[in-house]
Amino acid sequence: MKNHKDYEPLDLSGLKMIGIADRKHLVTLDSFGRVPPQGATVSDFVASLPRTPVTRAMNELADAIVAAHEADCPVVMAMGAHVIKVGLAPLVIDLIDRGIVTAVALNGAGAIHDLEIAMHGETSEDVKAGLTDGSFGMVEETPAHMNDAAMLGRHRGLGRAVGDLINEDEDEFPNAAASVLAAASRLDAVATVHVAVGTDTVHMHPDAPGGAIGAASLLDFRKVCAVVSDMTRGVWLNVGSAVVLPEVFLKAYTVAVNLGHDLSEIVTANFDQILHYRPRVNVLERPSRRGYALTGHHEIMVPLLHQMIVSRL
Repeated sequence: MKNHKDYEPLDLSGLKMIGIADRKHLVTLDSFGRVPPQGATVSDFVASLPRTPVTRAMNELADAIVAAHEADCPVVMAMGAHVIKVGLAPLVIDLIDRGIVTAVALNGAGAIHDLEIAMHGETSEDVKAGLTDGSFGMVEETPAHMNDAAMLGRHRGLGRAVGDLINEDEDEFPNAAASVLAAASRLDAVATVHVAVGTDTVHMHPDAPGGAIGAASLLDFRKVCAVVSDMTRGVWLNVGSAVVLPEVFLKAYTVAVNLGHDLSEIVTANFDQILHYRPRVNVLERPSRRGYALTGHHEIMVPLLHQMIVSRL
């Protein structure tokens, strides 16, 4: 049997020490947060935040968005359905109306929630309860309207078609003012919807027009390629999409570069509650020299960014 070494406590008297003033520090008193003054403005509040890598990133991103706006470069907000479900449409619409956000890209679920809010003022069913009795996704109105939009969208794109459909029928869509896609249509901003067939409830509808859905969504992908091609100093915001929209962005970026467009100064950011693989790699690391990962609840982070942008204008 091998004998184990016998260790005595190490003599530390020979350690070389330095004074605290000679040490480099990452945190200083100047970086601490401050209590905002009574009646503080949003600018006061932002200025009172601690100076950390996260707050620095938020400020740099807001600066980049304003710079893109002033340089007439696209600012794209690519959104998962959760952005609509937590009630952020009014803030997105405001940024479109101000000309800050020039394009929005949604996945299929995002378009469904946006349409249902415009139509009914309510959305997002209890999935577990619906699975128990087979009623999940089995409403009549939503797939009927989405089917109509798909047919219209073969020649105008699915995002534009949904927005046009909402704006053209006030009786059927009394809450059109709360729809991101309707706002984009009304304000002539680019709006695209990127569908993965079989992932959305409307695809269970017996009359779902697969060919039209595919054609309309493919046209929207080519629109996104055109937008990304113009993003020399533009900003791409991925908000709450873990798979579909990061993949769409990466392919559009590749198309743009392949066709000779210079995207070396593009700025990207990912907002989500956790940092997933595809947003980190496909949005932040591979295509961009300036990519910001901002982790937190959308209903807090997006309003904060909105106000940081508006306060700079």
